[in-house]
Amino acid sequence: MVELIQFGIDFLSLGGAYALMALGLVIVYGILRLVNFAYGELIMVTGYALYLVNGTALPWLVMAAFAVFIAVLTGIATDYVAFRPVRAKSVTAVLITSFAFSTLLQNAALLFISPRPRNIPLPDIFSRTVEIGGVITPVRNLLTIAMSVIMLALFAWLMRRTVIGIAMRAAATHFTMARMLGVPANLIISSAFAISGLLAGIVALFWLGRIGSVVPGIGLQPLLVAFIATVIGGMRSLQGAVLGGFLLAFIDTSLNYSLPQDLLKFRDAFTFSLVILILLWRPEGLLKGPASGQRT
Repeated sequence: MVELIQFGIDFLSLGGAYALMALGLVIVYGILRLVNFAYGELIMVTGYALYLVNGTALPWLVMAAFAVFIAVLTGIATDYVAFRPVRAKSVTAVLITSFAFSTLLQNAALLFISPRPRNIPLPDIFSRTVEIGGVITPVRNLLTIAMSVIMLALFAWLMRRTVIGIAMRAAATHFTMARMLGVPANLIISSAFAISGLLAGIVALFWLGRIGSVVPGIGLQPLLVAFIATVIGGMRSLQGAVLGGFLLAFIDTSLNYSLPQDLLKFRDAFTFSLVILILLWRPEGLLKGPASGQRT
């Protein structure tokens, strides 16, 4: 029973983070049918924003809000710099510019800050533990679960009950038709990038909270996680992104608990093998999104 409780906490905390990351990636793909390969750098930007305001007299929550705001601005900048100038061109051109923008951000961190890990400020509560049902678990895991539930509920409300959310869903279903009906395309796309930045910034606080430091290449693993989760769940489905995130977290957590110690270093190989089996069974993902939809 104790091990089951520990497994549940680890799975839910990891799954919540994976689901939010996948949502941030798929909300842009749903409209543009393009993958933002600079998405992982939003994690890096959030970490360095925290590092740069470290030592100020600001409360940690204010510093965290500032870092998330910088992630939102960077997400919008990704649209203006890497996507908007070439999104009417070929898919290859957009992929190259997104890679280029990712490299630009990484090299800016290398040049203007440091290639070495930099410690970020973390609240005391992140290092505390609490006992639940005989299980001692970090408080940050419980905070991750709580924040994930709040953000997923807020995201669902935004997409179903607000004008901007309904417009995004219409654009994801059929972008050209939505534009013909008066949906402002540039506003919708920028809003999608802003929401993507918000989700990545919030996840970054807890992702970096496990490590305590930031390096220029830290965004690669979150990008891979988000991409794999969206492929498993369905690239065009918001619900699929959440499902894929939790399924990937379940696989990772199960392997952590079931593999012998000497095989743990091969965990990623086992994970990718299971992902391949899922995709062989459902190549389009577990959940299908809108059948139509055109990039323009």
